[in-house]
Amino acid sequence: MKKLRNILLGLDMLLILMAVGTIAENSMLYAAGRMEEGGSNRSIMSITEIDMQDLAEKKVALTFDDGPNAKYTETLLDGLKERGVCATFFLLGKQVENSPQIVKRMQEEGHLIGNHSYEHVNLSSLNDEAAVVQVDKTNEAIYKITGEYPEYIRPPFGCWKSNLDYETTMIEVLWNVDPLDWKTDHADTVVKRVLDEVQEDDIILLHDASESSVKAAFQIIDTLQKEGYVFVTVDKILFN
Repeated sequence: MKKLRNILLGLDMLLILMAVGTIAENSMLYAAGRMEEGGSNRSIMSITEIDMQDLAEKKVALTFDDGPNAKYTETLLDGLKERGVCATFFLLGKQVENSPQIVKRMQEEGHLIGNHSYEHVNLSSLNDEAAVVQVDKTNEAIYKITGEYPEYIRPPFGCWKSNLDYETTMIEVLWNVDPLDWKTDHADTVVKRVLDEVQEDDIILLHDASESSVKAAFQIIDTLQKEGYVFVTVDKILFN
């Protein structure tokens, strides 16, 4: 009886080993088949790596108001190009007409161009007709140079007229970080104010109308890039 029990136990073990072997063999064949289908396993890994890289990026948008400035904007564009950064420029129609070649360069170098009214006026203090003229006149000035109408507007002082949404389809863009760079000529002060506040997906407000603001912009970029930030145009912040 004991001998028969031992034989049965031996058969059970043999069946178990055979089952394990079959599973292992099928797994190996499946893996080989996946590789032969064009490296599916490698593709899955690549997609995962790309997703992780996207998740790791910290985006921030650098914006400049009141330009183009005949004295300082081209220096700013030189530095942005050197650093591989695209920014967003909210332009005054009057300045656009004075420096069309700078506006064209902005477009050619991949920067996003937006509207900042024609004469830097508080749109909410104007009647509807006058406010629309400020917007449309600037759009036309930009279109004549770039062949494209801007889609984004930053109203001066952040004062928009909500009823103008019925007159224009432009998208209002405000900001998260304002270092008040136009109030000081100390670049380091501007840099500190930005770095103390900035977070992922923030929109930084600066101006390209002074040497200190341009220097501050370069320091902000250099510092934040070292911290892993990626600079994008505002549309990438608003809609991604």
